[in-house]
Amino acid sequence: MMLHDVNEGIHKNKKRKRIGRGPGSGQGKTAGRGHKGQRSRAGFSRQPGFQGGTMPVARRIPKRGFNNRWAKDVKAINLSLLEDRFEAGEVVSVETLREKGVVKGRFDLLKVLGEGELTKKLTVKAHRFSKSAQEKIEKAGGSVEVIEVGPAKKTEEAPSA
Repeated sequence: MMLHDVNEGIHKNKKRKRIGRGPGSGQGKTAGRGHKGQRSRAGFSRQPGFQGGTMPVARRIPKRGFNNRWAKDVKAINLSLLEDRFEAGEVVSVETLREKGVVKGRFDLLKVLGEGELTKKLTVKAHRFSKSAQEKIEKAGGSVEVIEVGPAKKTEEAPSA
């Protein structure tokens, strides 16, 4: 392997392509749009998912049931996970769970489920708890704190004159 092989294909400061600026630019005449046809015309646009007149995949696949687009995304964790990852006396919250890599990605609510045994005294802060999880945490000498979910923030309106 040679040094020039390593850098091949890397264009750090590539100049932008100046389209339709005459034949000297290499992108003159049809300006990279080809000859005739729908896409060569000014103002061309099409809907996302358009498949050339064929029935789109999104409409070919059968739909069943109801999909609630406003439903909260709930992340569930079990007590067995808390038993493994946390020491006695620690506070379990969304932030500490993220730091330890237990939960990842985006979600709206955190729910603690009661699968597994808990022997350590932990302070657990979450949005929701199952009855069994709450009983097991309190039985182990720990405490449960419910994080309240506030209403959606409203934008302030300008005072009327």
